Amino acid sequence: MRIQNPREVYGRTLVELGRENPNIVVLEADLGKSTMSCYFEQAFPERFFEMGIAEANMTSFAAGLSLTDKIPFTNSFAVFAAGRAFDQIRQGVCIPGLNVRIVGSSCGLSDFGDGSTHQSVEDVAIMRAIPNMTVLVPADGNETRTMTRALVDHKGPVYMRISRNDLPDVMPVDEPFVVGKPHLIRQGSDVVAFANGQMVSMAVAAADALADEGISLRVVNVSSMKPADKGALAALADGVRGVVSLEEHSLIGGLADLMREVLQARSLPMRSIGIDDRFGQSAHSYEDLLEGYGLSQKHIAAAVRQLAK
Repeated sequence: MRIQNPREVYGRTLVELGRENPNIVVLEADLGKSTMSCYFEQAFPERFFEMGIAEANMTSFAAGLSLTDKIPFTNSFAVFAAGRAFDQIRQGVCIPGLNVRIVGSSCGLSDFGDGSTHQSVEDVAIMRAIPNMTVLVPADGNETRTMTRALVDHKGPVYMRISRNDLPDVMPVDEPFVVGKPHLIRQGSDVVAFANGQMVSMAVAAADALADEGISLRVVNVSSMKPADKGALAALADGVRGVVSLEEHSLIGGLADLMREVLQARSLPMRSIGIDDRFGQSAHSYEDLLEGYGLSQKHIAAAVRQLAK
């Protein structure tokens, strides 16, 4: 299974798109060597705007650029992209429904060394709550590329959160991304796992381990958090004994809440794995944080075993 870094894929894809479309512009909040917007800066310095540590100004500037038929991509860490510029996103981008793409890098706990101030555990909930906003969470490098490309023609505001760390491929290389569509990653008959971001590959790994115990885990990638095809999601829960939701995000306002909305008319038992109303913290490694917050393969497997009984 190939391993890719979503940040790297995103940065390289921006350059590809820049060559194809002269209206694409990129804005950065002083983190270009981390978000990888630096690749676009090197290729198209005249279409790159370094805004400094001023996310609010960057967002308003991007809104203005979109009114001149430009396609702006703004970049910062997810915690800053969604938090520091909330008012400008709501008032200046989403109320008028402008074509601004807000890209939050180092999402979730993936910036393991910098602690709670740099770890976004509530960004999906914040962005989902804003009318007109599309919210996307790619599962791997392949989907990061197809999703980024799809954003060029998408109409309206978009928030996309990207992990800082390497992820194994779980999505096909060239499958076009469709906003709203869930993806069946692995067939299974006992329990279904609805996941996004890093947790999709974690679910696949858990499914491999559980298969040796005779437990069949279906895995679904819910990379489109808003809009979401609720009918398709409900259909993907047919025929199983239980449901588990998996997210590297607060259990409040994210995938767990979405799946409860989808399955409210059903009597299926459900377990939710995510961050239980806590901030992040510093750690020696990303894996330490995933283990400490109950997001590891071990915790997924334990939840599935309970549901499969």
